[in-house]
Amino acid sequence: MTNIPETGRTPRVQIRLIVIQVLVLSLLGTLGGRLWYLQIRQGAEYAKEASGNHVQQVVQPAVRGSILDARGVPLADNETRLVVSASRTELMKMKDDGEAVLTKLAGVLGMTPKEVKEKVRLCDAETPQPCWNGSPYQPIPITDEATPRQALQIRERAEDFPGITAEPQAVRRYPSPGKANTAQVLGYLSPVTDEEIQQAQDTDSPFLRSDQVGRSGLERQYDKALRGKAGVTRYEVDNLGRVIGQAESDAAQPGSNLVTSIDARVQRVAEYELNEAMKEARKAWDRNTQERYKADAGAVVVMEARTGRIVAMASNPTYDPNAWVGGISAKDYRKLTGKSSNYPLLNRAIQGQAAPGSIFKVVSTAAAVQAGYDFDGRYECSSAYSVGGQVFKNFESQNHGAIDLGRALEVSCDTVYYRLAHNEWKKDGGIAPKGKPDDWFYKAAHQFGLGKETGIDLPNEVTGRVPDREWKQRYWEANKDAWCRTGKKDGDYVERISYENCLEGNKMRAGDEINYSIGQGDTLVTPIQMATIYAAISNGGTLYTPTVGKAVVSPDGKEVTEIEPKAHGRLPVSRQTLAQMDEALAGVATRGTAAWRFGGWPQDEIPMHAKTGTAEVYGKQTTSWFATYTDDYAIVMTISQGGTGSGASGPAVRNIYDALYGVSDDGTIDPKNALLPRPQKDLPKIQPDGSITAPKLPKDVAKEQQAKQKAPEGAAQQQQAAAATVPSPETGNRQTRRRTRAGRRGRSRHQDGSRRVSRRQGSRRAQS
Repeated sequence: MTNIPETGRTPRVQIRLIVIQVLVLSLLGTLGGRLWYLQIRQGAEYAKEASGNHVQQVVQPAVRGSILDARGVPLADNETRLVVSASRTELMKMKDDGEAVLTKLAGVLGMTPKEVKEKVRLCDAETPQPCWNGSPYQPIPITDEATPRQALQIRERAEDFPGITAEPQAVRRYPSPGKANTAQVLGYLSPVTDEEIQQAQDTDSPFLRSDQVGRSGLERQYDKALRGKAGVTRYEVDNLGRVIGQAESDAAQPGSNLVTSIDARVQRVAEYELNEAMKEARKAWDRNTQERYKADAGAVVVMEARTGRIVAMASNPTYDPNAWVGGISAKDYRKLTGKSSNYPLLNRAIQGQAAPGSIFKVVSTAAAVQAGYDFDGRYECSSAYSVGGQVFKNFESQNHGAIDLGRALEVSCDTVYYRLAHNEWKKDGGIAPKGKPDDWFYKAAHQFGLGKETGIDLPNEVTGRVPDREWKQRYWEANKDAWCRTGKKDGDYVERISYENCLEGNKMRAGDEINYSIGQGDTLVTPIQMATIYAAISNGGTLYTPTVGKAVVSPDGKEVTEIEPKAHGRLPVSRQTLAQMDEALAGVATRGTAAWRFGGWPQDEIPMHAKTGTAEVYGKQTTSWFATYTDDYAIVMTISQGGTGSGASGPAVRNIYDALYGVSDDGTIDPKNALLPRPQKDLPKIQPDGSITAPKLPKDVAKEQQAKQKAPEGAAQQQQAAAATVPSPETGNRQTRRRTRAGRRGRSRHQDGSRRVSRRQGSRRAQS
């Protein structure tokens, strides 16, 4: 055989070997470097994360802060209840997953085994309520209404109830002091959802699965301050979930307290009077529909005129906020949300929208003056006004002759405003204006703050509606197809309106502006908006943002963050016009449409101003409105399908004022019976031990009460303590009977036509 020389192949083999060795060494070096980085450089961090995979958290909920009235009376606080809880971790260690234990527990608690098992099952996409949405390592509450006897049975027979605890815990409570419900203002709590946890995880206030959060009212608005910070205990567990040791723990931090401007005593009176007014309205006969008034809903707002702070806010129908404590049952939830309930969860003071009727005329009066009409000019108050063959009647065809705008407010003359609005409509170019119309009447409404939120510190406020040209265009575009599909030229009323709207629903017609000028048609307002307006007329023209919260106070009382009143605008009227309107509204209470409700009122000592309103809504009975103010307060009440303004709402508003100022049957002021003759300025003091000291009475009020009682030294303090109590329902009944007698005397005193005015059913809805 021939030998093949290897001199040419040997270098190539060696090069390959060297390359392979370099690659292997490079890979080993990279792997070694990575191991060094993971184990040495970042070892501590990854060790901590790895440890976290075997650590589970158990949460100790923070004690939620209290919600207090202006004098420190709790409207929402916490009470100790016996809570029976189950440890799912312990139950899952048993052969039957704890089914036998839960069945025995159901017998002790008076529940069915099915109810108890549903409480401890974990929530997922396929599991309906009730179920547990929190951590499976967290004790799961079965009931917070255990009796001492039931708790004792469980604790004494611990061997029969492994994994079950019965111990006292803090639970939310709505005490309703003196039966001052305040439900819609306070709101309620419910467990946090997975979506909320995800949304808040990167914020400065993340949620834990055990958290209860505010769902409405103040509980939602001030949730972050009230909630505090939950305590967390971390346990080391094995891969089966068994606890093998405790890692660390953080103590819970209680939430802050919220002091409100609500006075529980006035709140109770407001709720009681609203409810009584609605009951009385249901007894009255509606001549238009030939049935009794339904009076199906209502609201009242009592506001400090010079700050915008809310002293009382009531909405009817109402509910018990305690129904949500510990979780609401499906049956109770249906009662609160079903159509037959008339939706008591709604706060109609900020969410109830209705045409305002004649209480809107203060806006139209300001608009007329802005448009160049003299407040003291002479304007014809005829019995009717005709436009294009359509007759718009004044109330009961009354003719007051030529009157000024002040008198038009006093007697609530519709035809004066019909003429003014129609004149401006023609000046703007009628149905097809050229250029940009002035639209004084619509501009004024926006300047008064209508058509937008007032900014009150309560969630879900609605805006109401100013039906100006921009709104009409949007509304027409959204509804044109439906109108054109259902409208008929010779159909019924609704079909004819749909036919007209199909053709020119985006046009400002004469009837639209005429209707609008007296607060009818498509105009919508809320009670809080009108209270803000009438408070501004009282205080000289400043529109304040309404507030319920007055201060946030730390649990120990050392840190106080006051919530100062804020103005967001001024009324578009001069001082002279404002003074003229003020005088006219005083005339409404003394010789106009509200005079019969304020008979015997001490007008010289406490000047009263008022405006009545009766709004007509197609297909429904009239809505009652009553707007009033003094130097201290503005009160607005409305009752849906309740009748006339002064007839349905008037007595209740008078009763609230009587309670505020202590006005007696004979019209004298009795300071010792006055609930709040001056707005409460000082805050209650929260002591480090949690006790609360009520604020002092204003000096002038304290002096009046001392002089009235001629009390010995020390009695003033006793009286101040007594003033912290809330009137009972029996007191309210006596007040109502007394005010009703006063109202009858008032009717006998006024013989200038005000009695006829009191039966006012409102102007007929203007149509075109």
